[in-house]
Amino acid sequence: MTSEQQVEPEKKMGGGLLRSSLVVGIMTMFSRVLGLVRDVVVAFYFGSQAEADAFFVAFKIPNFLRRLFAEGAFSQAFVPVLSEYRSKRPKEAVQALVNRVAGTLGLTLTIVTALAMVAAPWLIMLFAPGFREDTAKLALAGEMLRITFPYLLLISLTAFAGSILNSYGKFAVPAFTPVLLNVSLISATVLLSPYFEQPVMALAWGVVIAGVSQLLLQLPFLRQIQLLPTPMWGWKDDGVRKILKLMIPAMFGVSVAQINLLLDTVLASFLQTGSISWLYYSDRLVELPLGIFGIAIATVILPSLSRQHAGDDPESFSATLDWALRLVLLIGIPAAIALFLLAEPLIATLFFHGRMESNDVLMAAMSLRAYAGGLLFFMLIKVLAPGYFARQNTRTPVKIAIVAMVANMAFNLMLVWSLQHAGLALATSLSAALNAGLLFTGLVRGKVLQLEQGWGVYGLRLLVANGVLVATILWLAEAPELWLQWTLFERVEQLAVLVISGLVVYGMSLFLVGVRPAMFTKQTTP
Repeated sequence: MTSEQQVEPEKKMGGGLLRSSLVVGIMTMFSRVLGLVRDVVVAFYFGSQAEADAFFVAFKIPNFLRRLFAEGAFSQAFVPVLSEYRSKRPKEAVQALVNRVAGTLGLTLTIVTALAMVAAPWLIMLFAPGFREDTAKLALAGEMLRITFPYLLLISLTAFAGSILNSYGKFAVPAFTPVLLNVSLISATVLLSPYFEQPVMALAWGVVIAGVSQLLLQLPFLRQIQLLPTPMWGWKDDGVRKILKLMIPAMFGVSVAQINLLLDTVLASFLQTGSISWLYYSDRLVELPLGIFGIAIATVILPSLSRQHAGDDPESFSATLDWALRLVLLIGIPAAIALFLLAEPLIATLFFHGRMESNDVLMAAMSLRAYAGGLLFFMLIKVLAPGYFARQNTRTPVKIAIVAMVANMAFNLMLVWSLQHAGLALATSLSAALNAGLLFTGLVRGKVLQLEQGWGVYGLRLLVANGVLVATILWLAEAPELWLQWTLFERVEQLAVLVISGLVVYGMSLFLVGVRPAMFTKQTTP
């Protein structure tokens, strides 16, 4: 049998990028909506008090590293190499790569986790130095970090398994997996918190339970595609070294937004109590459309871009990026408008219960508006970065990321004094705009992305449709003071009217100006 015959054949998955994006989007939407339920429950039980701030920091540290390493750098480095192995090497070589990556990643993260658990108090002081002024909050956060940090190991292995499944067109299971985190945290808050002297400790244990369950969910599906790994140490393996080489700079190129959010947390720890929670609640609302659409599209296009690059097909590569950009604008612009104009109604409806006070609603709405200004750019970064990583080009995104991070620090220092926590959110949005602009310019100048015809007309259509959307929301929305006076039922009813009306008006406007679903049914193997 020849080497060409041994190489695993490409399989036509059918349905194209749009269908795959919808599958991931629907699963992610379920997860994010349940995540909002989780945040509502947490806000009801803990509000924006000191113990809530302590948990959010203890969870943010491993969660930040998860996004930085597992979902950011690792996935963007691993998927292109795995796609190259699938295209050019036999199945045995693919299995060997998976085994060695599993063993190397698992052992390395086990050591990191053990060291972090020992150094938990110092990590809290590093990531939230403002906690030094409150010894009780510092001690509580350190104790919870020792419990939550193993989540990094568990979720990184989960992301490793999910990357394999995504590369083989199995998008639904990895997209569904975050649901388990939300279920676990809701259950821990409601069922376990009464049994702890510090009720918020239940949330920390809920994080660990979630990590175990998320990893276990992936294993049967890896077995189904015959790629369940047998972990082996493989530091000297060529494939592992190539992934590592791509991964180190990718940590900056893909995860700059997460680094910026972490800087926000550090500075917010010096502001008044509640600032971290206000940023958290507003960030959660921005994460909803970002995850459902931006990350979903990026997840689907990365395997396609990697195979198109491996197959030396630059025209399809450019067309895939063009398709992704059009879809992001179609969804991202109205989502940003809705978050900006409906900041108080959204915060009040979802979180104004229990220990959440009216001032918390107004403060969180301020940072939500600032984040909303950057939502489109957050989404663009997600779909533009794969244009570099699929070609195994990590140097350019690193340079761009460094520029964006330095700009974010400067924006933070300029805005935090006058706008407080909202200034931190606005700085993140401004640096995201810079990041997205530089990524786009680099792809165009390098002739990797060549915009297809019709962008002028398409932009005009979106402008008209979104203009009608803005007018509709301004006409229907009531003053923020009324939302704080209404009952929960009244808030839900009014928000439902606004959301449904906005969707209908926007959809009708798109149709009337000539936008059709057929424009996005790109039939490309996912």
